[in-house]
Amino acid sequence: MRIWPMKKPFTVLGAAIFAVVAVVHLLRLVYDWEVTVNRAAVPMWISILGLGIAGGLAVMLWLESRK
Repeated sequence: MRIWPMKKPFTVLGAAIFAVVAVVHLLRLVYDWEVTVNRAAVPMWISILGLGIAGGLAVMLWLESRK
């Protein structure tokens, strides 16, 4: 009998973290939030790239945790 029902809890945790990052990038795109780093504006295409990478990693880790 297993105490913890998940087979890979750290994989699920990683998927959740990447999903939160992807949602923040999505919110930045939807609400047109401006981000500045060292007085330089960060372009919106960075969030498109971040959404794709973080979202893709979240999906892949979630699928990995289901095995």
